[in-house]
Amino acid sequence: MLFNSVEFLLFFPATVLGFFLIPKKLKTVWLLAASYYFYMCWNVRHAVLIAVSTAVSWAGGLLMGKPADDGRRLGRKLVLAACCMVNMGILFFYKYFDFALDNLNVLFQKAGMPLLDKPFDVLLPAGLSFFTFQAVGYLIDVYRGDTEPEKNILSYALFVSFFPQLVAGPIERSKNLLGQVRRIPQMGFRQLFDYERIAGGLILMLWGYFQKMVIADRIAVLSDTVFDSWYFYGAVELVLAVAAFSIQIYCDFASYSVIAQGAARVMGFSLMENFNTPYFSGSMREFWRRWHISLGTWFRDYLYIPLGGSRCGRLRRYLNTMIIFAASGLWHGAAWHYVAWGTLHGLFQVIGAQTEAFRKKLAEQAGMDRSSFSFRLGQIAVTYLLTLFTLVFFRAGSLSQAFGCIRKIFTEPDPWVLTDGTLYTLGLEMAQLHVLCAALAVLLSVSIIRYWKQETLDVFLGRQGTWFRWLVIAGLFSGIFLFGMYGPEYDASQFIYFQF
Repeated sequence: MLFNSVEFLLFFPATVLGFFLIPKKLKTVWLLAASYYFYMCWNVRHAVLIAVSTAVSWAGGLLMGKPADDGRRLGRKLVLAACCMVNMGILFFYKYFDFALDNLNVLFQKAGMPLLDKPFDVLLPAGLSFFTFQAVGYLIDVYRGDTEPEKNILSYALFVSFFPQLVAGPIERSKNLLGQVRRIPQMGFRQLFDYERIAGGLILMLWGYFQKMVIADRIAVLSDTVFDSWYFYGAVELVLAVAAFSIQIYCDFASYSVIAQGAARVMGFSLMENFNTPYFSGSMREFWRRWHISLGTWFRDYLYIPLGGSRCGRLRRYLNTMIIFAASGLWHGAAWHYVAWGTLHGLFQVIGAQTEAFRKKLAEQAGMDRSSFSFRLGQIAVTYLLTLFTLVFFRAGSLSQAFGCIRKIFTEPDPWVLTDGTLYTLGLEMAQLHVLCAALAVLLSVSIIRYWKQETLDVFLGRQGTWFRWLVIAGLFSGIFLFGMYGPEYDASQFIYFQF
């Protein structure tokens, strides 16, 4: 069930209304049933995977209990390891088994050994990486004593399967979402029906739909047209396609997170922020503090810090950085071009850290004011260009295609396409391009406000007059209705991160 489907537009109001009106004792059961129904609309059998992950991690949390003395530490470690292995084993089988087998066959072929057959042909369950990481994070939190083991299996099951963020995040922490789930039996109608909170949640949902249906799905036409036949195009078209994809993936993924935040807020829940104007970052390190925040902080807390984090020597610290970013790339997809994307991000961070003192000294000698707007703008431009370079590997279907695109970008300049009408042959007609440009202007304006004010759209609008808020709501609704990509002849586009 897609957020941008008619089914969801019927499912969500019914779920909210039921949650508001049914007795307090049944509210958890109602939301849990709604969440499982939401997921089973994708694939009924895959709901078993959530149930298994839930049961194993819930039981593991109870077995570990509170932090113990040295006499019980080994047993708690064994429980943690076993439960994490079950969850990560599910993830490996469905997402990485074929990838591992293909790479083993490459090695066997070079060694002249018989190749292995693929015994399984499995479909990757939607959101598998998200709910398994959420369950593993809970187990580690319990082991560390950061959160109390949840005794109520229904509350814990809802924490794992909460439908707004189930399929594409954000990857929630037990200290945030589980604590809110525990308070559900205390939520009466008066506590739940808060006009300002509900209005703020609906505004967030509208903004997410605008990003997805007006911008992401429209600009995807341009990006897909070029990348699907990349060998026919020159440098300018390929650069435009990569830039278009950078906007597409941002609006696509951020829109899901924003809709999830808005839907949760309507029901009285608060989800963590997942994006904070990432393309206004002044370094690759800052970029990852603003992009997919829930995943970045997950790798930081549960992989980077246990590896030693920044407390070890320089070489070990750089190695840790490379490991988590290579793992981040592999998390996004079982293919080497995703690993290359993640590794490049890690490499750019290592280079940035290693050259930071030199760059600072060079700027001082050149008389540059590092706090000036122009210097910051230059940093943002360089960071965005580096991000575009890495996105070639992310969007390409393989390493060979990525290197082929890069070669054409640097060896086949064709600036004349900017004036000869070629841009209107890349999938979007003139009227569609004009709509896209207007929508991008709205996106840029909101992003600038978000960057300078450091507050979300609903918070910003909450401080404005009622007439202004209704004007924005009417504008977003009209934009979605008039210019959104939908209708009987339109195949509703899945969100990009569903495949991860």
